Amino acid sequence: MNRRNFLKTGLGAAAVGALPMSLVEIAWGAKDEERFTFAYISDSHITHVRGNEFVRNWDRGLIRAVAECNLLDPRPDFVVYGGDIAQLGKPEEIDHGLEILSGLRDKVYYVMGEHDYYVDLGDYWRKRLGPDWYAFDHKGVHFIVLNSILTYSEWTHKKWESGMARMKEMARLDNPNGSPFMVGEEQRKWLAQDLAKVDRDTPIVVCSHSPLQKIYKGWNFWTEDAEEIHKLLAPFKKVTVIYGHVHQIQYNQIGNISFYAVMATAWPWPYPNTYALAESHLPKLTVPMNRADPFFERDATGWQLIDVHSGRVDTHYFLPDNTNRSVVFDEKRGHPVDTRYQAVAARIPPQQHY
Repeated sequence: MNRRNFLKTGLGAAAVGALPMSLVEIAWGAKDEERFTFAYISDSHITHVRGNEFVRNWDRGLIRAVAECNLLDPRPDFVVYGGDIAQLGKPEEIDHGLEILSGLRDKVYYVMGEHDYYVDLGDYWRKRLGPDWYAFDHKGVHFIVLNSILTYSEWTHKKWESGMARMKEMARLDNPNGSPFMVGEEQRKWLAQDLAKVDRDTPIVVCSHSPLQKIYKGWNFWTEDAEEIHKLLAPFKKVTVIYGHVHQIQYNQIGNISFYAVMATAWPWPYPNTYALAESHLPKLTVPMNRADPFFERDATGWQLIDVHSGRVDTHYFLPDNTNRSVVFDEKRGHPVDTRYQAVAARIPPQQHY
């Protein structure tokens, strides 16, 4: 299938309805040129209210993502879930999210998010899903799944009133009393051992929850040992990091590593003061943002089609009630470029705050 037909097919899937699910195309391998795709869904934040009741807006986003993922043609080889199934790590939330995700027709690889972890340090998540860092190979590409939301032991194991108290502290979006995320020494040693067995010409795709960058510490868009991870990945020619957590479009290039965020099925970050859906269940946020339509439950979420060609990523974002946009790797500049970057004069009133 050529690029034109592939994009045409992807757009057909998008026409069913725009939502936060990503289709990632790998068009390169270590020893062959076999093309394949995988889907990416992230950040559902399933929130238990009482009994069998959950915050409807957020589980509905995940239900739609699963439904439309099952309609994709060509079929993805597998699905990655990018973390934060739950909002407060409760077994009821994880179970409800996994029940919805069980409707996927394809194999699923899971990434752990901080909202899945800090109530019991991931015990229930591991009981249901297995180890929280691992690697696998698929058609000439080496995939690495990292747990990037660990933190300092003295913070994690200090005298908390309860595991839920620790969870609520880390779950705060502005996180003034939290602790920065990290991969940690034990996992870095494992990563070094894993990469030592991989040929330097093999394309690497890393799936993490936090960005493996230092973007803004106040919001915990931050990985404390990011530079050490970058050093381990530096010898490889083509490295892509795909991450969730930030609930928005982001992209970056650091050395040989291209970074691309996937959007959330729950809420946009930041969300506005007028975003009143299930207000009592939204995490506290001190940074408001306007939206074109704050009463549309999928506003400022979306899904993207990621085409990895010759080791470089082109990301096509499909945004409900907004202008679709593409972030394309520019070979001459050596970094991703937003092809529809909006100059100040082109912005509509709700975007003036940018």
